[in-house]
Amino acid sequence: MRPLTLSIEGMSCSHCLNSVKQSLERLPGVSIRSVRIGRAELEYDPERIDPGTIAEAVRTSGYPAHPLAAG
Repeated sequence: MRPLTLSIEGMSCSHCLNSVKQSLERLPGVSIRSVRIGRAELEYDPERIDPGTIAEAVRTSGYPAHPLAAG
């Protein structure tokens, strides 16, 4: 597992947090450490998924996301 931090724009409430968290929970090989307004900390299995795919899943839920750091 590798660490990943996502910067997430447009989040402002608990609904936003839940929406992002649900998007991340659906992804194979992703373990969520925390989701806060504007940021998600997680770990991912590089053999199952890549940071771009993870960010795209969050974007698809309506919140622009960009990887900040991948281990």
